[in-house]
Amino acid sequence: MDNKEFQFKTNINCGGCIASVKLHLDKAAGVSEWKVDTDNKDKVLTVKADGITEQEVIDTVQKAGFKIEPLNH
Repeated sequence: MDNKEFQFKTNINCGGCIASVKLHLDKAAGVSEWKVDTDNKDKVLTVKADGITEQEVIDTVQKAGFKIEPLNH
């Protein structure tokens, strides 16, 4: 499967939030790398996917207790 990069608008806005979601994203199969730009007003989460779908990323972040929606380019 091709490596894909997804971007999402989230409400992950601080180091504590990143730590909370880290447990979930690090365990998610098919995520090769991820980061959150907390300086961006949309708190953009970028996920480099290696098999995970966009919807699976959304489900994972929602399970961690955060709002997330696909960022339209």
